[in-house]
Amino acid sequence: MIQWQKLFENRERLFWTLHTGGWAGFAIVYYIGSFLHEIRPIWILVIVLNAYAGWLLTIPLRYIYRWARQKSVWKMILLVALSAYLTALLWAVVKNVNYWEIYKHGYRPEVWYMYFTNTINSLIMVMCWTGLYFGIKNFQMLQKEKQNALKASTMAHQAHLKMLRYQLNPHFLFNTLNAISTLILIQDNKTAEAMVSRLSDFLRYSLDKDPIKKVSLKNEIQALELYLEIEKVRFDERLDVEWDIAENCKTALVPSLILQPIIENSIKYAISKMESGGKITVGAKAFGRDLLLEVADNGPGAKVENGMLERSQGVGLPNIQERLNSLYLNDYSFAVSNNHPSGIKVSIRIPFEVNEDDV
Repeated sequence: MIQWQKLFENRERLFWTLHTGGWAGFAIVYYIGSFLHEIRPIWILVIVLNAYAGWLLTIPLRYIYRWARQKSVWKMILLVALSAYLTALLWAVVKNVNYWEIYKHGYRPEVWYMYFTNTINSLIMVMCWTGLYFGIKNFQMLQKEKQNALKASTMAHQAHLKMLRYQLNPHFLFNTLNAISTLILIQDNKTAEAMVSRLSDFLRYSLDKDPIKKVSLKNEIQALELYLEIEKVRFDERLDVEWDIAENCKTALVPSLILQPIIENSIKYAISKMESGGKITVGAKAFGRDLLLEVADNGPGAKVENGMLERSQGVGLPNIQERLNSLYLNDYSFAVSNNHPSGIKVSIRIPFEVNEDDV
């Protein structure tokens, strides 16, 4: 069972096994079919040579089809049809040469173009090979998508749990509850009540949203505003937030709470370190078929190496990258850079997607 699993996981080995086994099966079926006619023993050699020629001539089709799959639909169909026909024509010539030169002992056909006959029969076999190739490729892609979806589901739920444990950590809750307690002591009950309501709404949002499903950027901003309003009670005028969200990006879909850990990092490592306070800028804009998200601060900054912070104890940014990789595979970018004139900037590029109901 393990050997079969290894066979299917290794695409190179799987191709050569199926390719060789298929042409061996063709030779066996062809040989069994010869029992219906009075065929001399030399016919076995012809069958072997024909099967070997088919095995050899269809190998280049693998690489042609792999290249054709990257083209548009009509170009791919044209390339597949043309290459399959030329392969079938060449194979038909080889089979006819084997028939006339080996089986017929060098008796020449009446006219030269007899070497090009039975091309249709050869084309049928080549198209069967083509159909099996694309069928197996599509099956592999489907299996890979299922595996990626399962992996994304598992990793996203893990990231969700990590977010609850680390990013909405006891320090955040403690500081928030402490601020509420202080407001109650100074009898600022109205502000305390508003803060409890915001905290409740934010926690409800973080718990209700499925990390697999994406949310509109507009809803994500509303959740971030709840979070920032809570933090503004703690930092008062020291926390300044600027929103630079393009109007056409508000309906774009993003992973839920993808920006909150970045903003929390900015507050923790930038705003809290500055006596006079600081500024966080949250931006979003469309660029071609991509959505660009940026969170920047004007804090003291940190050392950036290879597009990531040198700090190793942080869990927020690695979790974000893990979620992006699970949801978008290689179709995303995530980079940390120095902001000018000071601070840190985190940039995210993901495909621009919208909910069909909003289109």
